[in-house]
Amino acid sequence: MRTGARFTPKKLGTFFKYFALVLLAAILLFPIYWMIVCSFMESHYLMVIPPHLWPVEPSFKNYVEIFNNAKYLRYFQNSFISAGGTVALALLIAVPAGYSFSRYDIPGKNGILSVIMSVQMFPVVVILISLYAFYSRMKLMSTYQGLILADTTLVMPLSIMLIKSFYDTVPRSLDEAAKIDGAGRLQTLVLILFPLIAPGVVAVCIYTFLNAWDDYLMALILMQGDMKTLTVGIAETFLGEYCYNYGGMMAFSFIGSLPIVILFVFLQKYMIAGLTVGAVKG
Repeated sequence: MRTGARFTPKKLGTFFKYFALVLLAAILLFPIYWMIVCSFMESHYLMVIPPHLWPVEPSFKNYVEIFNNAKYLRYFQNSFISAGGTVALALLIAVPAGYSFSRYDIPGKNGILSVIMSVQMFPVVVILISLYAFYSRMKLMSTYQGLILADTTLVMPLSIMLIKSFYDTVPRSLDEAAKIDGAGRLQTLVLILFPLIAPGVVAVCIYTFLNAWDDYLMALILMQGDMKTLTVGIAETFLGEYCYNYGGMMAFSFIGSLPIVILFVFLQKYMIAGLTVGAVKG
């Protein structure tokens, strides 16, 4: 007679483990599901109790209004330009800086790195006070250059440290071999070392793009009028003094999240591999 073959402690443990994972995934994904559901409904349907967990009279009205309004499309353009420019400038500085800190015996190198990392210790509001006065004098307010410089300042410390950690994993014997073959420092950096740290560069690109794309405080103070970015546009367009357009805000937020989701889906393996390699010094 077979008894106890169905519910063993091992099977029960496996069941509860997967049940907890499914429950956790449902909790984490519910805000995204709710955002998508709300984007297909009118705002007055979103204020009822109990809430509608499935779209009532679903329509693409909110999405049509967004794509037919040039102001919203300008917000997307501003975010793409500022985020892309931040990534390009951050890599232009972080790649050679990380190489220098990894390969050269710079006097006081640890102290310099500590000073660079200390930038992230200051609240953004404190930096903005002096930055606003400086930008006003230099006429950098409401310009792509000004926002790109500000966002690059915030992401630069961690970007340099990440790139440096990836260079540290590459044996110095490769540099010496390239030098024997007649390659200069720049050739060694571009042709030999850079391809080896490509996963780390991708990880820095994703980190930098996410920070620049999601930036709100810097863009709120530095960008005005038609130069507002996506995050500022969402807050100031759909949230009024007397009424909120929740349906339009959810549709705009969903469209604004798509570039981040697509970026992560296609580059997640490079990001995970890069973070893994950079975390281990071999």
